Amino acid sequence: MRRLLLTVVCLFALVVPARGQDLATDIQKQYDSLQGFTADFMQQLKNAASGEVETRTGRIAFKQPGLIRWETETPEKELLLVGQDAVWDYFPEEKTALKYQVSSVLSSKSLLRFISGKANLKEDFVIESQGTEEDLLKLKLIPKEPEPSLVLAYIWVDPTDSLLRSILILDFYGNANKLGLDNLALNPKLDAAQFVFTPPAGVEVKDNTADAGAKPDRY
Repeated sequence: MRRLLLTVVCLFALVVPARGQDLATDIQKQYDSLQGFTADFMQQLKNAASGEVETRTGRIAFKQPGLIRWETETPEKELLLVGQDAVWDYFPEEKTALKYQVSSVLSSKSLLRFISGKANLKEDFVIESQGTEEDLLKLKLIPKEPEPSLVLAYIWVDPTDSLLRSILILDFYGNANKLGLDNLALNPKLDAAQFVFTPPAGVEVKDNTADAGAKPDRY
Protein backbone atom coordinates (compact mmCIF):
# COMPACT_ATOMS: atom_id res chain seq x y z
CA MET A 1 0.00 0.00 0.00
CA ARG A 2 2.81 2.42 0.87
CA ARG A 3 4.52 1.68 -2.43
CA LEU A 4 1.24 2.22 -4.25
CA LEU A 5 0.67 5.59 -2.54
CA LEU A 6 4.23 6.65 -3.28
CA THR A 7 3.76 5.73 -6.94
CA VAL A 8 0.53 7.73 -7.15
CA VAL A 9 2.17 10.77 -5.54
CA CYS A 10 5.12 10.59 -7.94
CA LEU A 11 2.83 10.29 -10.96
CA PHE A 12 0.74 13.23 -9.76
CA ALA A 13 3.88 15.32 -9.30
CA LEU A 14 4.85 14.60 -12.91
CA VAL A 15 1.40 15.02 -14.49
CA VAL A 16 0.35 18.30 -12.83
CA PRO A 17 3.38 20.35 -13.99
CA ALA A 18 3.04 18.80 -17.47
CA ARG A 19 -0.55 19.99 -17.68
CA GLY A 20 0.57 23.46 -16.64
CA GLN A 21 3.28 23.47 -19.31
CA ASP A 22 0.84 22.32 -21.98
CA LEU A 23 -1.64 25.02 -21.02
CA ALA A 24 1.11 27.64 -21.09
CA THR A 25 1.94 26.55 -24.64
CA ASP A 26 -1.72 26.87 -25.66
CA ILE A 27 -1.92 30.35 -24.10
CA GLN A 28 1.20 31.49 -25.96
CA LYS A 29 -0.13 30.18 -29.28
CA GLN A 30 -3.48 31.89 -28.77
CA TYR A 31 -1.98 35.28 -27.98
CA ASP A 32 0.48 34.97 -30.86
CA SER A 33 -2.43 34.46 -33.28
CA LEU A 34 -4.75 37.02 -31.65
CA GLN A 35 -5.24 40.31 -33.52
CA GLY A 36 -6.91 42.08 -30.61
CA PHE A 37 -9.70 42.09 -28.05
CA THR A 38 -11.90 44.33 -25.93
CA ALA A 39 -13.14 43.59 -22.41
CA ASP A 40 -14.63 45.14 -19.32
CA PHE A 41 -12.37 44.93 -16.29
CA MET A 42 -12.49 45.03 -12.51
CA GLN A 43 -9.19 45.64 -10.74
CA GLN A 44 -8.69 45.13 -7.02
CA LEU A 45 -5.64 46.58 -5.29
CA LYS A 46 -5.09 45.25 -1.76
CA ASN A 47 -2.65 46.94 0.61
CA ALA A 48 -0.95 44.26 2.72
CA ALA A 49 -0.24 46.58 5.65
CA SER A 50 -3.70 48.12 6.04
CA GLY A 51 -5.83 45.41 4.45
CA GLU A 52 -7.66 48.09 2.47
CA VAL A 53 -8.91 47.18 -1.00
CA GLU A 54 -9.39 49.69 -3.80
CA THR A 55 -11.69 48.57 -6.61
CA ARG A 56 -11.37 50.06 -10.09
CA THR A 57 -13.58 49.37 -13.11
CA GLY A 58 -13.46 50.29 -16.77
CA ARG A 59 -12.68 48.95 -20.21
CA ILE A 60 -9.59 47.60 -22.00
CA ALA A 61 -8.82 47.40 -25.71
CA PHE A 62 -5.81 45.54 -27.09
CA LYS A 63 -4.52 45.55 -30.66
CA GLN A 64 -1.43 43.86 -32.09
CA PRO A 65 1.48 44.57 -31.93
CA GLY A 66 1.21 45.59 -28.28
CA LEU A 67 -1.18 48.56 -28.40
CA ILE A 68 -3.31 48.94 -25.27
CA ARG A 69 -6.05 51.37 -24.28
CA TRP A 70 -6.96 51.03 -20.59
CA GLU A 71 -9.81 53.35 -19.58
CA THR A 72 -10.71 53.52 -15.88
CA GLU A 73 -14.20 54.86 -15.14
CA THR A 74 -14.44 54.39 -11.35
CA PRO A 75 -13.48 55.55 -8.76
CA GLU A 76 -12.00 58.27 -11.01
CA LYS A 77 -11.41 58.64 -14.71
CA GLU A 78 -7.97 57.72 -16.00
CA LEU A 79 -6.63 56.79 -19.42
CA LEU A 80 -3.56 54.61 -19.79
CA LEU A 81 -2.49 54.30 -23.40
CA VAL A 82 0.35 52.12 -24.68
CA GLY A 83 1.10 53.40 -28.18
CA GLN A 84 3.77 52.76 -30.78
CA ASP A 85 6.22 55.35 -29.46
CA ALA A 86 5.19 56.17 -25.90
CA VAL A 87 3.03 55.26 -22.92
CA TRP A 88 0.65 57.93 -21.62
CA ASP A 89 -1.10 57.99 -18.24
CA TYR A 90 -3.74 60.76 -18.36
CA PHE A 91 -5.78 62.08 -15.43
CA PRO A 92 -8.50 64.38 -16.86
CA GLU A 93 -9.69 65.83 -13.54
CA GLU A 94 -6.14 66.71 -12.53
CA LYS A 95 -5.29 67.92 -16.04
CA THR A 96 -2.07 65.94 -15.89
CA ALA A 97 -0.49 63.49 -18.35
CA LEU A 98 2.57 61.37 -17.60
CA LYS A 99 4.72 60.05 -20.44
CA TYR A 100 6.88 56.89 -20.28
CA GLN A 101 8.97 54.67 -22.52
CA VAL A 102 7.11 51.72 -24.06
CA SER A 103 10.00 49.39 -23.25
CA SER A 104 9.85 50.27 -19.54
CA VAL A 105 6.28 48.95 -19.36
CA LEU A 106 6.26 45.91 -21.63
CA SER A 107 9.67 44.63 -20.51
CA SER A 108 8.67 44.35 -16.84
CA LYS A 109 6.55 41.55 -15.38
CA SER A 110 3.43 43.69 -15.21
CA LEU A 111 -0.30 43.31 -15.81
CA LEU A 112 0.14 44.99 -19.19
CA ARG A 113 2.75 42.43 -20.20
CA PHE A 114 0.35 39.60 -19.37
CA ILE A 115 -2.58 41.24 -21.15
CA SER A 116 -0.61 41.84 -24.32
CA GLY A 117 0.73 38.27 -24.38
CA LYS A 118 4.31 39.54 -24.08
CA ALA A 119 4.91 37.52 -20.91
CA ASN A 120 6.54 34.25 -21.93
CA LEU A 121 5.12 31.92 -19.32
CA LYS A 122 7.36 28.92 -20.00
CA GLU A 123 10.57 30.96 -20.11
CA ASP A 124 9.85 33.46 -17.34
CA PHE A 125 8.10 31.27 -14.76
CA VAL A 126 8.02 27.91 -13.03
CA ILE A 127 4.44 26.78 -13.65
CA GLU A 128 2.27 24.75 -11.28
CA SER A 129 -1.25 23.62 -12.10
CA GLN A 130 -3.76 24.54 -9.38
CA GLY A 131 -6.80 22.73 -10.75
CA THR A 132 -10.09 24.42 -11.62
CA GLU A 133 -11.98 27.33 -10.05
CA GLU A 134 -15.40 28.37 -11.36
CA ASP A 135 -14.83 26.56 -14.67
CA LEU A 136 -11.48 28.31 -15.16
CA LEU A 137 -8.08 26.61 -15.11
CA LYS A 138 -5.76 28.07 -12.46
CA LEU A 139 -1.98 28.24 -12.76
CA LYS A 140 0.55 29.33 -10.16
CA LEU A 141 3.48 31.24 -11.66
CA ILE A 142 6.76 31.46 -9.76
CA PRO A 143 9.12 33.91 -11.50
CA LYS A 144 12.54 32.52 -12.29
CA GLU A 145 13.93 36.02 -11.77
CA PRO A 146 11.67 37.76 -9.21
CA GLU A 147 11.26 41.53 -9.27
CA PRO A 148 10.14 43.67 -6.31
CA SER A 149 6.85 44.26 -8.14
CA LEU A 150 6.28 40.53 -8.80
CA VAL A 151 7.35 37.66 -6.57
CA LEU A 152 4.36 35.40 -7.26
CA ALA A 153 1.44 35.33 -9.69
CA TYR A 154 -1.70 33.36 -10.43
CA ILE A 155 -3.67 33.28 -13.66
CA TRP A 156 -7.11 31.89 -14.46
CA VAL A 157 -7.61 30.69 -18.02
CA ASP A 158 -10.75 29.87 -19.99
CA PRO A 159 -10.24 26.33 -21.32
CA THR A 160 -12.47 27.04 -24.34
CA ASP A 161 -10.13 29.64 -25.86
CA SER A 162 -6.91 29.51 -23.74
CA LEU A 163 -7.19 33.23 -22.92
CA LEU A 164 -6.66 34.85 -19.53
CA ARG A 165 -9.76 35.83 -17.60
CA SER A 166 -8.05 36.86 -14.37
CA ILE A 167 -4.54 37.71 -13.15
CA LEU A 168 -3.27 38.09 -9.58
CA ILE A 169 0.16 39.58 -8.93
CA LEU A 170 1.81 39.71 -5.50
CA ASP A 171 4.74 42.05 -4.84
CA PHE A 172 7.64 41.82 -2.40
CA TYR A 173 5.61 43.50 0.37
CA GLY A 174 2.60 41.22 -0.04
CA ASN A 175 0.45 43.78 -1.82
CA ALA A 176 -2.01 42.20 -4.25
CA ASN A 177 -3.06 43.43 -7.68
CA LYS A 178 -5.89 41.39 -9.21
CA LEU A 179 -7.47 42.00 -12.59
CA GLY A 180 -10.58 40.27 -13.92
CA LEU A 181 -11.85 40.49 -17.50
CA ASP A 182 -15.49 40.13 -18.56
CA ASN A 183 -17.44 40.49 -21.82
CA LEU A 184 -14.36 39.55 -23.82
CA ALA A 185 -14.72 40.21 -27.56
CA LEU A 186 -12.03 38.69 -29.80
CA ASN A 187 -10.58 40.33 -32.91
CA PRO A 188 -12.92 43.35 -33.09
CA LYS A 189 -12.29 46.14 -35.57
CA LEU A 190 -10.22 48.69 -33.65
CA ASP A 191 -9.32 52.07 -35.11
CA ALA A 192 -5.59 52.79 -34.79
CA ALA A 193 -6.54 56.33 -33.69
CA GLN A 194 -7.76 54.88 -30.38
CA PHE A 195 -4.13 54.20 -29.48
CA VAL A 196 -2.81 57.69 -30.20
CA PHE A 197 -2.81 60.34 -27.48
CA THR A 198 -2.38 64.08 -27.87
CA PRO A 199 -2.44 66.03 -24.59
CA PRO A 200 -5.38 68.47 -24.58
CA ALA A 201 -4.70 72.18 -24.22
CA GLY A 202 -4.01 73.20 -20.64
CA VAL A 203 -2.82 69.73 -19.57
CA GLU A 204 0.49 69.55 -17.73
CA VAL A 205 2.81 66.94 -19.26
CA LYS A 206 5.38 65.21 -17.06
CA ASP A 207 7.91 63.50 -19.31
CA ASN A 208 9.52 60.42 -17.74
CA THR A 209 10.99 58.97 -20.93
CA ALA A 210 14.53 59.86 -19.84
CA ASP A 211 14.14 57.46 -16.89
CA ALA A 212 14.29 53.95 -18.36
CA GLY A 213 12.97 52.41 -15.14
CA ALA A 214 9.98 54.69 -14.66
CA LYS A 215 6.55 53.16 -15.25
CA PRO A 216 2.94 53.80 -14.20
CA ASP A 217 1.64 52.38 -10.94
CA ARG A 218 -1.07 49.70 -10.76
CA TYR A 219 -0.25 48.28 -14.20
